[in-house]
Amino acid sequence: MTKLLDKILDRQNMYQALKSVSSNKGASGIDGITIDGIDGYIRESWSRIKVEIEERSYKPQPVLRVEIPKPNGGTRKLGIPTVMDRIIQQAIVQVLSPIVDKEFSEFSYGFRPSRNCEMAVVKLLEYFNDGYLWVVDIDLEKFFDTVPQDKLMSLVHSIIDDPDTESLIRKFLQAGIMDKGEYQPSKRGTPQGGNLSPLLSNIMLNELDKELESRGLNFVRYADDCIITVKSKASAKRVMDSVTSWIERKLGLKVNSSKSRITRPTNLKYLGFGFWKDGRVKQWKARPHQDSIKSFKNKLKNLTQRKWSISFTERLKKLNQVIRGWINYFLIGSMKGTLTEIDSRLRTRLRMIIWKMWKVPSKRQWGLQKLGISKDLARLTSYCGDRYYFVATKTCVSRAISKEILTKRGLVSPLDYYEHRRNVRFN
Repeated sequence: MTKLLDKILDRQNMYQALKSVSSNKGASGIDGITIDGIDGYIRESWSRIKVEIEERSYKPQPVLRVEIPKPNGGTRKLGIPTVMDRIIQQAIVQVLSPIVDKEFSEFSYGFRPSRNCEMAVVKLLEYFNDGYLWVVDIDLEKFFDTVPQDKLMSLVHSIIDDPDTESLIRKFLQAGIMDKGEYQPSKRGTPQGGNLSPLLSNIMLNELDKELESRGLNFVRYADDCIITVKSKASAKRVMDSVTSWIERKLGLKVNSSKSRITRPTNLKYLGFGFWKDGRVKQWKARPHQDSIKSFKNKLKNLTQRKWSISFTERLKKLNQVIRGWINYFLIGSMKGTLTEIDSRLRTRLRMIIWKMWKVPSKRQWGLQKLGISKDLARLTSYCGDRYYFVATKTCVSRAISKEILTKRGLVSPLDYYEHRRNVRFN
């Protein structure tokens, strides 16, 4: 057994991999063993699995094919390995990442330690503000499904040169797919959904990064989302044609000509962000793209459906998780006006929920009086019936169930949270 594989199978490394996979939760694979059930399985089977890996006889199980809807229609195919296989893959990633990351480009931001989407967007804004305002947006067609495995493994070999580890990685690539109960071989691609896939995709596309760097081009890449910026339309056309040809010839990947395009910053959507020029300071800035805002609003709408039978406390907990996560992701974006409108609409929907929870006039009158409304006005309002939107916006309910009351109850205000996080971060 090589030293590299020894590090991968090291007890502490495997334990860290187990913790990482467990914290990410996720569904079970084709064997049905869940995160909750994996401890027992490991106690029973790990000594056997470890020997099989050392002897190169271990066979990963096929990944479970699932399809999840894309925001703009269509579906994305994911392959879910078994929990045990996810743990082994994670153990490989933990050992290989520090080795391969040294090889990666400064302009690659996806699935790397201490790098994130925000950094890619900030770099892109630098290009725009330096006058590189023609955008070459190259879309790789079904990248994770079409990666040539032999090419990929030759690149892995050139970095780690470790036959035992390479053999194990190839077995994961060739484990196959279980789709609706039918087995399919996996002779191409690296299933999107496995812990190894992001690392392997970076190894593959690092070749593209090196080519773009050798040409002196300005670019950012996050996983398979690559943007190149140049100063003229003619340059953009040349780059589009030559880089597309290089990708298909040298990497064996397919560029989606219908989705790849030459565009301008104001028409670009990248990693959920849109871009605009602030005329006052003559500077390009980022903000959540309209599609991202629409998606956020829909999530809040789904979490504030009156027909959803859930406690108000639990509802607020779920709302707060979504609000914090979305705003933290888009924190560098300009969105005060957008969040002001969302904030107001969210409070209105929560008032409608509370009005429904109170159900009968006596409970409604009691609730309003408890919140400081006079007895006569509370009684009058309590008989307004179930005209939820009218009651929540045109009566004393909006004053009674105020922003302060909802905040005391536990609601995180999107606008207040955004402004607080911006102050902490940028002041």
